[in-house]
Amino acid sequence: MVTVGILTISTKGAAGQREDTSGDAIRELVTAPPLAAVIHERAIVPDDRAAIEATLRHWSDDLRLNLVLTTGGTGLSPTDITPEATLAVVERLVPGLAEAMRLESLRHTPMAMLTRAVAGCRGATLIINLPGSPKGVRECLGAILPALPHAVDILTARVTDHGQPPHA
Repeated sequence: MVTVGILTISTKGAAGQREDTSGDAIRELVTAPPLAAVIHERAIVPDDRAAIEATLRHWSDDLRLNLVLTTGGTGLSPTDITPEATLAVVERLVPGLAEAMRLESLRHTPMAMLTRAVAGCRGATLIINLPGSPKGVRECLGAILPALPHAVDILTARVTDHGQPPHA
């Protein structure tokens, strides 16, 4: 079973002024195959670096979630600080995931090259930044979803990086 946290970064969402449709799109995609995950945590925080970092650390270190998906705050606006908060928390980057998401999004809009989304690991938790729109979430998550079960298996030592169970 893959445990997932969905963290929406939105000042208006945190204030109850905007519905979390991007978080709903993430839930819909990750609970279906191939991941068939269980949503363990879901939260909305404002565009506040300390709040984002604290949530990512708690979900990784204390709750030991397998996968944390953020939505929102990856653009060029001065309040878009999700990548900076994520970079402060992760221990190792996984640039191929962010590259694959940008490549897929570029097929739909040239504005995709402006995203600053990152992906990385903190311990055995994979943290991935997704766009703040349901359409962007579907495009980006759809592009990387086939690789996520294997990534989680490797991080949690369910298999080695060669596809074999540990000690096989």
